[in-house]
Amino acid sequence: MTAIYLGMDRATLDAAYDNTAAVKDSQDYRARWWEASAAIRRQAGSRLDLRYGARPRATLDYFPSAARNSPLFVFIHGGYWQRNEKERFSFVATGPRAHGISVAVPGYTLAPDARLKDIVAEIRLALTFLVERADDLGFDSEAIFLGGWSAGGHLTAVVSDHPAVRGGIPISGIFDLEPIALGVLNDKLSLDADEIVNLSPLRRLAIPTPLRLFVGDAELPELKRQSQTYAQAAGERNLPVSLSVLPGHHHFSILDELSDPSGALTHALRDLIMTA
Repeated sequence: MTAIYLGMDRATLDAAYDNTAAVKDSQDYRARWWEASAAIRRQAGSRLDLRYGARPRATLDYFPSAARNSPLFVFIHGGYWQRNEKERFSFVATGPRAHGISVAVPGYTLAPDARLKDIVAEIRLALTFLVERADDLGFDSEAIFLGGWSAGGHLTAVVSDHPAVRGGIPISGIFDLEPIALGVLNDKLSLDADEIVNLSPLRRLAIPTPLRLFVGDAELPELKRQSQTYAQAAGERNLPVSLSVLPGHHHFSILDELSDPSGALTHALRDLIMTA
């Protein structure tokens, strides 16, 4: 066996990022998310499949709060940039909306149909679209906050320099693409050297907006290390990045803290909005 990254061979590295295998009931979470999301999508006022780009998955869903001119939370779903769909993640709107925060959930083109740099460009386009539609949709274009889970945590950090973004909450994110490029996840991503450097937040430490990182203490060690390394590097440069480790949570259960109006992630979002 040949070590290819931090003493790990290829098989060990692949296992180190396999969140689905690490959580035995991960499919139960996915099923519950789908059911809860379907109920939210049926609610009056939901604006579904608003087109922001040309490709089929370049649409977003908007779930308004009861407050006019509310802050907006944009949530980016995960799936290692190559699986999942926005429709499964509507459920995250429950927590923020209970506090007068509207929510948008963009879809994006998945690998291998898009390179990672193209996915990043789509998220930037979605943010610009939302700014342009703020009056029509009923939120404050000066109060847009971003968050995302897993690959969505990576995308949150990468596009946090968009001029509309006032702060971000990366959840269980990926901040260095090098180990991703060395394992099975790269079969569809085909990351090149420029993408590894230019799209790894750890390697592009210039953060104009505050980021509050979260990871579960029961997550895979590599997922925890990714967040810890990024937060430490940002801290050494006095950048506005903090990290919280949530007790008892693994890669899937951590999103309960966002869908719950009293959850830790919902509380962090409210605090971020109030202090931005």
